[in-house]
Amino acid sequence: MKLEYPIGATPLDAHELDGLIPSVRTQGELNELEKANIRLGIEWAEKSRLLRRELLTYSGLFRLHKELFGKVWEWAGTQRVSEKNLGIASHQIAQELPKLCEDVQYWIKNKTYAWDEIGVRFHHRLVSIHPFVNGNGRLARIACDLLLIYHKRDAFTWGVENLMAEGDVRKNYIDALRQADRGDYAPLMMLVRV
Repeated sequence: MKLEYPIGATPLDAHELDGLIPSVRTQGELNELEKANIRLGIEWAEKSRLLRRELLTYSGLFRLHKELFGKVWEWAGTQRVSEKNLGIASHQIAQELPKLCEDVQYWIKNKTYAWDEIGVRFHHRLVSIHPFVNGNGRLARIACDLLLIYHKRDAFTWGVENLMAEGDVRKNYIDALRQADRGDYAPLMMLVRV
């Protein structure tokens, strides 16, 4: 099967593709399987008291990834060991991800930023760390939304459209992430509540 990657997506190597659990022949079939798994994962996350307490932990984020992608990929919920087109070096993940979680807990406790900015900064850093082989953007958006929901805030709209599909919405999202890489969070802040 040949995978099609939208702009800014992380390509899988041959070994990672071998981790596909169900038999899939087309990109469309894979997309549908992932979509169904993600739907089940979100349902689990919305009900999970454990995740509510552990979302902002290394193990909580890995558990969430497993729930979102574990019926499709054998490597779901495990740390990336390969180097990708974006993200920090794989050997730094185990130290940077807990730092992010501690920072977000600090921001919440000390009201360092407004809730939307906490969400945007959490999302951006999680994407930048890129702890998983694939699904990092989807996981980061879902984790961000769960963080907001768990704290009685409205989830982001993320531009209202499918950010996985090619088009202006995805391009604007990728551009906003790149600007956040340079410390300008304003474009991402504008995008999350369209």
